[in-house]
Amino acid sequence: MRLFELGARRVLVTATGPIGCVPTELALRSRNGECAIELQRAASLFNPQLFQMLDGLNNEIGSSIFIAANAFDMHMDFVSNPQAYGFVTSKVACCGQGRYNGLGLCTAISNLCPNRDLFAFWDGFHPSEKANRIIVQRILTGSTQYMNPMNLSTILAMDSRV
Repeated sequence: MRLFELGARRVLVTATGPIGCVPTELALRSRNGECAIELQRAASLFNPQLFQMLDGLNNEIGSSIFIAANAFDMHMDFVSNPQAYGFVTSKVACCGQGRYNGLGLCTAISNLCPNRDLFAFWDGFHPSEKANRIIVQRILTGSTQYMNPMNLSTILAMDSRV
């Protein structure tokens, strides 16, 4: 609410992604490459409460100031079905060390994949450039599954008329 009081008229708030499915957590917590249930559960508890809070703030203000980006669903699309997005895997990072290339930082001594466009994750936590392009496309033009109450293209079109 303070942001609105200070003059903010559009605030994009990103929910947490599937933190239990990133290569680092797979390396630390997974036996067979399955997502860490407790971390996925934490995201599934947090995100709906965040969305509800943002809806409440928008209702209180009487306008769609706070825009929710559902990063969880955006990521799970390519985590669950990497081949549909042109990735060979969503479990192994392009750059890293250890299991799933999920341990340590991306450094000169790390394993480096030959083609980063084939990997959903660049390092143990961060999506690759190609995955980020998919995420940005969802932010710009995605349905209300990904962006609520509207996507960024709709916001820009509305705000350009003001």
